[in-house]
Amino acid sequence: MDYKQEKLDYVLLTAIAILLLIGLVMVYSSSSIWSDYKFGDSGFYLKRQALFALLGVIGIVITLKIPYYKWLQYSVTAYVLCFLLLIAVLIPGIGMVRGGAQSWIGVGAFSIQPSEFMKIGMILLFAAVLPKIQRELRQFSKGFLPMLLLLVVPFGLIMLQPDLGTGIVFVGTGMLMLFIAGAKISHFVFLASIGLAGLVALIASAPYRISRITAFLNPWEDPLGDGFQIIQSLYAIGPGGLMGLGFGNSMQKYFYLPEPQTDFIFAVIAEELGLIGGVFILGLFLIVIWRGILIALNTQDLSASLLAFGITAMITIQVMINISVVIGLIPVTGITLPLLSYGGSSLTITLLSLGVLLNISKYAKIN
Repeated sequence: MDYKQEKLDYVLLTAIAILLLIGLVMVYSSSSIWSDYKFGDSGFYLKRQALFALLGVIGIVITLKIPYYKWLQYSVTAYVLCFLLLIAVLIPGIGMVRGGAQSWIGVGAFSIQPSEFMKIGMILLFAAVLPKIQRELRQFSKGFLPMLLLLVVPFGLIMLQPDLGTGIVFVGTGMLMLFIAGAKISHFVFLASIGLAGLVALIASAPYRISRITAFLNPWEDPLGDGFQIIQSLYAIGPGGLMGLGFGNSMQKYFYLPEPQTDFIFAVIAEELGLIGGVFILGLFLIVIWRGILIALNTQDLSASLLAFGITAMITIQVMINISVVIGLIPVTGITLPLLSYGGSSLTITLLSLGVLLNISKYAKIN
């Protein structure tokens, strides 16, 4: 393979940088009241987010220096290590419980979320393996099933935490990569029927998931319980209007919207910056997605193309789910908004992933 370098995609880099800066500013705005109350320091969450942002930026610099195909050479190792972390987080005494989910491993004063690492580990492995088994992939038992197991087993571990939001992003990204690599549509139709039944079973197996469904259908039935988050989110978005209430002027961050710096940060953005600010944020994400697709379509290496597509798909699914939850289109599920929400593992892994995407852009012929 002739790895001839072109030029870095500065359009993508600029969009990433703007989103990251807006994210830091809005993490401070949305969390200052809560962090001052809880820690006596209005900048507590900002400082931690800035540290993880710095680590992520360093990660981008490193990934820009190391050609993407070097990362693919260690894809199996990366996948196995991420898988072991998924097992470790479920071991009592190692995994930390927050909000009813055992999804974190404590490292000193900080913690990491293995499921975030598993997403990029899976993308790397699929990008490395799928081009080698394209013919076998069209056969269910010989090619498709083994790759499916590489998705289903980690998904099962993620659901044991439980973390449905991350699980959906993980499986959705993997399925799209399998489809792009040439798997037969009939395989997906068969899986869809099984998946639908499995999803119903997952929802039925946990009372809180059923509560989220009923709260989604009619949040006003339990406004102080399961419907609280979505009602407060809509209360934030509504008053924002066209121009917003102004930076720092959110009312919902005053203990109405629980921890607004995480999954519901877009509601605070809409409240303070209005429809114009929200559309601007969505426009930046569309630029990232558009450039990611262009990179995937214009590289000559199939592994690079799949890797670029996988990273782009992961971010796209995550953005769609988060925004849909915030505006009340789908039931509440805990998932961060890439580059904007507070969350160390999510931010760092997202930046590392985008660094790999930027690296691939140097080998793609795009305008």
